[in-house]
Amino acid sequence: MPTGTCLLGNKVASFCLIFLYCIPVIAAAKDIKEDNHSQVQGDSKRLLDLKEVVFVIQSQGNSFHENHAEKQRQEILQQAANSEQNLPIVLLIHKLSENEAGWSILPIMPRFSATYGRNSSWIFFLEEETTLKIPKLLETLSRFDKEQEWFLGKPLHDDESTIIHHYAFADNPIVFKYPDFAAGWALSMPLINRLATKVKDEPLKSDFTIDLKHEIALYIWENGNGPSLTPVEELCTKEEGSPAAKDCATTLKTYLPFCGDPVEKKDIFIAVKTCRKFHKERIPVVKKTWQKHAALIEYYSDHADATIPTINLGVPNTERGHCGKTFAILERFLSEAVPKTNWLVIVDDDTLISVPRLQKLLSCYDANEPVFLGERYGYGLGIGGYSYITGGGGMVFSREAVVRLLESSCRCYSNDAPDDMVLGMCFNGLGIPVTHSALFHQARPDDYSRDYLAHQIPVSFHKHWNIDPVTVFNTWLAEENDPGSQQPHTMIREEL
Repeated sequence: MPTGTCLLGNKVASFCLIFLYCIPVIAAAKDIKEDNHSQVQGDSKRLLDLKEVVFVIQSQGNSFHENHAEKQRQEILQQAANSEQNLPIVLLIHKLSENEAGWSILPIMPRFSATYGRNSSWIFFLEEETTLKIPKLLETLSRFDKEQEWFLGKPLHDDESTIIHHYAFADNPIVFKYPDFAAGWALSMPLINRLATKVKDEPLKSDFTIDLKHEIALYIWENGNGPSLTPVEELCTKEEGSPAAKDCATTLKTYLPFCGDPVEKKDIFIAVKTCRKFHKERIPVVKKTWQKHAALIEYYSDHADATIPTINLGVPNTERGHCGKTFAILERFLSEAVPKTNWLVIVDDDTLISVPRLQKLLSCYDANEPVFLGERYGYGLGIGGYSYITGGGGMVFSREAVVRLLESSCRCYSNDAPDDMVLGMCFNGLGIPVTHSALFHQARPDDYSRDYLAHQIPVSFHKHWNIDPVTVFNTWLAEENDPGSQQPHTMIREEL
């Protein structure tokens, strides 16, 4: 998807193409039920056997995430051993597919059905940060008839129709519920088996994977022909160990990964993409908000303006994607024109970002590895495809990633190609996985569920549409000691 800063509505136009398939979904919203409690539930007298549950950790290929997910897998197995039950099957999702389709889950439904469809009753998905209490989970799942189709989770809903969900359910957005992955979510095996058949018989409708949790809920609901999400109170995103979480089967370990000393500001080079028409409109916002936290920052434009200052890289501005400009920035990063640093961050001129939080987050990653980090989207994952980091929320590169990319022959097919998607294709061809962090955001805070943001310490947001960006920065991204900060979150845990 194009993410340059001088787009004349093309981002909206791109989504509008996807939006066309959502029209029947919006029309069908009137028929959706609030929950599935009217369905017949199972006999709660018999506690579910642990061997009937397959656990799937939504892991990633980067070494930090692999190690974190493996530690979580061992904790689940240790809990099972302590309870003197049979050890369950615990899978790491990034190992279940030869390409990058696994994280989008739907393409691997046939594998779940073929491998576990006869001997298991539930597939339970959880993120790397999700903490699990096995006895409470078994007690919770035992309330539901495993012979029926069930889609269980902690419900989220949109407060208003949003671009990231293609403006679905515009008449009443709160009517549609989708799961908060951080709380864990479950599918019964009858539902898995039917979805597996559907995936094999029908191609996935959308080329783009943007917000997986919402898109999976839509696919399962199937315009009212399938089950909607059933809310389960025991699936929680409350802080692990807190009194409020005593009845929870799942909790959260941390809101912001932090693995030691923050990466120094002088080791992060920040490149801001802009153009002449936005010099007076957007650059002042950057200077009022987050620029003061950046030790090394340059602005790249189609016009050299000494008052900012901006640098003209010799690439003409385009109305669509900005691949030519982005690759010129990558080349400059490795040149002697800028200080040598381990990390490069490329943002748009309407990106709001917390540099101090980014410093903490990057403490978890090895700059000697090829790291391409941000908010992950997918293209064509139902037929293989590739993942990419959407540019508006910020794209983070380790130096090694840039070196490997530029040593390859992969380049833009045109200056106005979508830079983020081309980078995704390039890294996919090099066998370098993109690394997802839910703390980067392609859209504004208003475009996300309040309950979803409540358990985050976000790193970035994007776009100035119908908001005061300075207020948004001070509310969501400013540190506690910044003047005027209204920072809503305080928990940053140093335990990973």
